[in-house]
Amino acid sequence: MAQTIRIANAELAVEVSTLGAEMQSLKTTDGRDWLWNGDGAWWTGRSPILFPIVGKAPGDRLAINGTTYPMAQHGIARRREFAIVEQAETACRHELVSTPETREVFPFDFRLTLEHRLDQRRLSVTATVENTGDTLLPFGLGFHPAFLWPLPGADGKPHTVILDNGAEPAVIQLEEGLIGKSLPSPFKAGRLALSHALFDNDALVFPEGAGTGLTFAAEHGPSLHFTFENLPNVALWQKPGAPFLCVEPWHGMAAHAGGTAELVERPFTVALPAGDTMRFGFTVEIKD
Repeated sequence: MAQTIRIANAELAVEVSTLGAEMQSLKTTDGRDWLWNGDGAWWTGRSPILFPIVGKAPGDRLAINGTTYPMAQHGIARRREFAIVEQAETACRHELVSTPETREVFPFDFRLTLEHRLDQRRLSVTATVENTGDTLLPFGLGFHPAFLWPLPGADGKPHTVILDNGAEPAVIQLEEGLIGKSLPSPFKAGRLALSHALFDNDALVFPEGAGTGLTFAAEHGPSLHFTFENLPNVALWQKPGAPFLCVEPWHGMAAHAGGTAELVERPFTVALPAGDTMRFGFTVEIKD
């Protein structure tokens, strides 16, 4: 059975489930929850971890060295029970290690650790992947947190996403969840005015150029500022019309439409040597 634990400081409180090491809530001390609540009428996710793939595989089949394995969108970790390896007042760590069952669909040895840590009004979420086997470990990893849109107390206000680097990165058109053609950027001088129509054809995926930070903000209202570590790809997504926005930093992307199912051919796939570890993370700071 999944277990939920709570960490808190004087500014924030976070709940994390052992199922997928998935954050369940992110509350300020005034009781406002900034995280999506997982209402199944729209989307049951809240903040899943994406591993060992980000996005879809053709026909939900992943090829590894010519052998195919069943692999649902965004991988296996989000549906696995993690062990609690640390629980302190303001931080917790969960761990998933490979098992005979995971090796049936992903034939590698690994340790995936998720840490949630609070510092004033800032939450840091860090994933560490360790290759515990004796061969290269190929994988993708991403975060998929969903935040309320409109932000708390900002009903009726226009919302924007503003890139720290002021760029206008090209966007990828998804074709049934797979990587399609590149299109001109919807950003203008680093600014994107949000509307539900932007997501009529699935997520906005920015393979490169979105930088290492952005702000999701309500006009003359609250905002969330994000920073990214070792996560070169960024996506924005909502179920069309839903009251949330997912801000998704990734290292790895879906397979190419019409392309191979081989894991190593997917864009931005990591190849981690035996015995090595790699760290990925994001922070989000709440500003009123």
